[in-house]
Amino acid sequence: MKLQFAMDTLSTDAALELAAAAAPHVDILELGTPLIKSAGVSAITAIKQAHPDKIVFADLKTMDAGELEADMAFRAGADLVTVLGSAGDSTITGAVTAAKKHGKGIVVDLIGVADKPTRAKEVVALGAEFVEMHAGLDEQAEEGFTFGTLLRDGEAAGVPFSVAGGVNADSIADVQKAGAQVAVAGSAIYSAPDVGAAAAALRAAIV
Repeated sequence: MKLQFAMDTLSTDAALELAAAAAPHVDILELGTPLIKSAGVSAITAIKQAHPDKIVFADLKTMDAGELEADMAFRAGADLVTVLGSAGDSTITGAVTAAKKHGKGIVVDLIGVADKPTRAKEVVALGAEFVEMHAGLDEQAEEGFTFGTLLRDGEAAGVPFSVAGGVNADSIADVQKAGAQVAVAGSAIYSAPDVGAAAAALRAAIV
């Protein structure tokens, strides 16, 4: 299982600092949606230039203009780009077209999708590399949210998936046991007093 670090900061400089600390312990460096909205696609280029050996993940959360937006991110240096699972099939297939042109991949983010297993099967059939079983920060704060729901949805989907939304040192073993290809950790790393040590601890918890 790969470890992905989601950097939900707002400046390229802050992202570069976080990436430098965590990079020795992670496989994928994710530029969070707020970072790309704040700093633009130039942040993607900066991270890829600083860490050419890492998979760079641009969390665009595209909802329309799939081919155009994905092409823009791939040209900037992204290896993986997200499209929302709630987007139309044509948006997803457009993004996949751009990915094929660049030899890269599309990840479909299922945040906000009610029936994640069903939509997961559909979008992988459309050409998505894998899906992300994702509970956003707002959903995690809602009463009744349980992390286990994401894992059950991943297992039920029967397609390659990642898990994002509350992954930490206590839960990462369960993510691996559920069969995820990628565990996505954000605040468990970037909010820690020692970013490098937090990333190393998550890496050590993957067997």
